[in-house]
Amino acid sequence: MTDSAARAADLITDADRALVRTVDRLDEAAYAEPSLLPGWTRAHVVAHLALNAEGLAGVLHGAHIGEPQPMYASPEGRDSDIAELAAADPAELRERLLAGTATFSDALAAMHEDDWAGRFERTPGGPDFALVHVALMRVREVEIHHADLGAGYSPVDWPEPFRVLLLDSMTKRPYPAPFSVHPTDLDRTWHYGEGTGGAVVTGTSADLGWWLTGRGTGEGLESDTNDLPEVESW
Repeated sequence: MTDSAARAADLITDADRALVRTVDRLDEAAYAEPSLLPGWTRAHVVAHLALNAEGLAGVLHGAHIGEPQPMYASPEGRDSDIAELAAADPAELRERLLAGTATFSDALAAMHEDDWAGRFERTPGGPDFALVHVALMRVREVEIHHADLGAGYSPVDWPEPFRVLLLDSMTKRPYPAPFSVHPTDLDRTWHYGEGTGGAVVTGTSADLGWWLTGRGTGEGLESDTNDLPEVESW
């Protein structure tokens, strides 16, 4: 595994536990309330997290036994499965999440060093990704969508190792123009986009991470050009 993959794998257990604690505190009515994601209730977010765990666990298991498989059967199937599970009884939805996190944890633990070579498809014929990124993909899903629930857990609750990992990983995305970010609570600067120069954005690492995923409007951030650079939703 790469350094970032190993760091991500180390964070998953605590991230799952924190997520489950939040979901455990939701009463039945809260599942039907809006999340911070447009068009999705909290039930949709929990359903997505459960199915994402199952899908990535399947990818790892397939790699482990030498039978590669995609994460989802199709884009349409992914979306319909989320909608169907979101409509389930909250107790069933919670149990599906618990089972999914356990299944993913077991699949991750079963991986051998040689299993990490190769790539997998998100859906058949769709974009493919390196297997070594699976742990990073999962911990980002858990931490970011945990905050998306809008149920008492926010970016300020992200542990520092995850905030650093998130700022690191977001450098891999394309951006229309180069810029840098300098967290006021971390002694380091990150650069994004092709080329040098560009705006320098300051704020807490939590606020910067939230903004870099395309969430919010840049609350708590300042740019030395007075304008925040353009970023896409994650």
